[in-house]
Amino acid sequence: MTGPDLFHETEARAAGFFRIAGVDEVGRGPIAGPVTAAAVILDPACIPEGLNDSKKLSEKRREALCAALMDCAQVSVAHATVAEIDEINILRAAHLAMERAIAGLEHAPDMALIDGNLIPRGLTLPALAIIKGDAASLSIAAASIVAKTRRDQLMRDLAQQFPGYGWERNAGYPSKSHKAALLNLGVTPHHRRSFKPVHNILYQDK
Repeated sequence: MTGPDLFHETEARAAGFFRIAGVDEVGRGPIAGPVTAAAVILDPACIPEGLNDSKKLSEKRREALCAALMDCAQVSVAHATVAEIDEINILRAAHLAMERAIAGLEHAPDMALIDGNLIPRGLTLPALAIIKGDAASLSIAAASIVAKTRRDQLMRDLAQQFPGYGWERNAGYPSKSHKAALLNLGVTPHHRRSFKPVHNILYQDK
C-alpha cells in the first residue's frame, strides 16, 4: 500500500483548475474543544517529503511537517466552536470549519479536495469528496497534518487553564481518565454538552 499522491490534483489540473486546496478536519470524536479544519494549497515545486495521513505520523514528525508546510504552501486553519457544535451538530460544525478554512486562504482556490464522503453545503466552488482522502491525496494529507497539529496545540493551551482533564494528552477525547475527571471536577465551558458523556453528567439528577 503506497501513501498519498498527486493523482487527484493532476486530474483537477487537467480539467482546467489551477489552485487546488486539500481540506481536512480533526476533532469530531472529542467531548471537549472545537473542531478544527485546515485548507492547504501545495506548491508543486516545494512539497515536503513524507506527507501522509496525520494518524500514521508521530507527533514530532507532524510538527516538523506542519512547520515545513507553513513555509512553502498556502495554509489556512479555522475552527467551529463548542457552542456551534452543540447548536448545529458535529458534522455541520466540521463542515463549517472547512468552509472557514477555505475562505481564509490568501488566494481563493479554484477547486477543493475534501476528505470524507460529503461536500460542505456552504461551498461555492467546485469540490470533490474523497473517502479516506488523507491517505489518497497529498493536499488532503497536508491539511490533516496541519489541522491535527494546530488542534493538539490548542488543547495543550486549554489544559493549562483547565488542569486535571488531561487534554494535553487526550486532546479532549473521552479517555477513561478524562471521563473520571468530568465526574470529579465537573463540566467546563469547553465541554460539548450535546455529547453523551457530558450530557449524562449534566442531566443525571434531572
